Amino acid sequence: MSQQILILDFGSQYTQLIARRVRELNVYCEIHPFNKIPTLTPDIKGVILSGSPCSVRDAGSPDIDMSLFEGKVPVLGVCYGAQLIAHKTGGNVLPSTIREYGRAKLSTVDHHNALLKEISLDTQVWMSHGDTIASVPDSFEIIASTPSVKVAAYRVKGTDTYGIQFHPEVTHTLQGKELLRNFVVHICGCAQDWTSDQFVEATVADLQKKLGNDRVVMALSGGVDSTVAAILVHKAIGKNLHCIFVDNGLLRKGEFEQVLDSYKHMGLNIKGVDAKEKFYTALAGLTDPEAKRKAIGKTFIDVFDEESHALTDVKWLGQGTIYPDIIESVSVKGPSVTIKSHHNVGGLPAKMKLKIVEPLNTLFKDEVRLVGKTLGIDPTILGRHPFPGPGLGIRILGDITADKVRILQEVDSVFIGGLREHGLYDKVWQAGAMLLPVQSVGVMGDERTYERVVSLRAVTSTDGMTADWAHLPYEFLATVSSDIINKVKGVNRVVYDISSKPPATIEWE
Repeated sequence: MSQQILILDFGSQYTQLIARRVRELNVYCEIHPFNKIPTLTPDIKGVILSGSPCSVRDAGSPDIDMSLFEGKVPVLGVCYGAQLIAHKTGGNVLPSTIREYGRAKLSTVDHHNALLKEISLDTQVWMSHGDTIASVPDSFEIIASTPSVKVAAYRVKGTDTYGIQFHPEVTHTLQGKELLRNFVVHICGCAQDWTSDQFVEATVADLQKKLGNDRVVMALSGGVDSTVAAILVHKAIGKNLHCIFVDNGLLRKGEFEQVLDSYKHMGLNIKGVDAKEKFYTALAGLTDPEAKRKAIGKTFIDVFDEESHALTDVKWLGQGTIYPDIIESVSVKGPSVTIKSHHNVGGLPAKMKLKIVEPLNTLFKDEVRLVGKTLGIDPTILGRHPFPGPGLGIRILGDITADKVRILQEVDSVFIGGLREHGLYDKVWQAGAMLLPVQSVGVMGDERTYERVVSLRAVTSTDGMTADWAHLPYEFLATVSSDIINKVKGVNRVVYDISSKPPATIEWE
């Protein structure tokens, strides 16, 4: 196993960003809830304590036994993590008397300290906290301050335990990556050797050992995650991998045929199943988003289960689960939280009685793409925008009919085709169209129309955890709007969604 950093999550919205920044240093790391701390093993070279929406002064606030790792490996407390260390060792944490949210500049920096090596005086950092560390014990030394925050960073004397009041993981902290490199590489001593090449080599070897001559069945979607996962398993066991691609009637226009063709060119053993009518029947009359997701999920399981039983001696179910799916299915408060049904991690095998293999469950989306590039997968597949598991089922607001699917497929085809034609497709992270449950008055020729409204959605992002609306050129939007209204019968109005995530989500349902 690679050397790794252990990140303990106290519920911060930024915890995944910490992990992403550490991974960008080619160092492996894992996030675990503060109340489910794994045993400290020799490969764990350091621990980072995340921020939290809680206050260390509140009864029942997240707490940990520092003796589990303090003095054994280096520790870095970030925001709440820093306050917790100080609070537990006699420091004084109080409500902030002034607003401490947003950009600040370091007014003092101890450049002799290993954590702050090459961190500039007056560098910008990002504060986000309601409490502040008013004082620290004599056993602490203050190593950085801002004009309004005396204890912006500290070190416990004679140890490799540190605390910082700001967030190095966000881009607003201009030298955050350098600070994390100082901690992870120089203080913890991690070798920066966790690369996509190393991941592929180790994963294929592990899959060969785990699967042996067993047969694996896997559902493919045409997306990046399931494709990369399938190729990894295929490299390990070849024709013992059986892939199934289900047409749920909610795919993009022509997608079923295109995906089947692309997979066959990759040498995968794949079967296409046309199950459109089964899904339309299951969805008839449903309008609640969660009810639609569950109907789609249940029908998919039924279809996939039926096709799997046509195979003999299958022992494993392959899945393209990635790390954010795993993280989002665990709450720092203990039990699993309710998440969108199409992110249901490991929900299939209870019915199928198969063991699960998830070769990508330690990777973020962009890391999956890097692995795919290492595997030589077609760039057009790796660059494909994320597409939700329920497909157009959650882009049609309200009930779903075959005619609504046809309309949205045509609209989506014009929009996505336009992005490609104008060289914009690779500049956005995800794009699609939503069919709204409203109609509007329009005029075509001399006739009054009363037809459907569609909303176009395009966002820029790194991993989908946060996203900004894509500032597409007005000329392009005008052209696409005109093309949709002229070419898609049943639509007479096009709007563009300019909401960011948060507060909005990328999909509408």
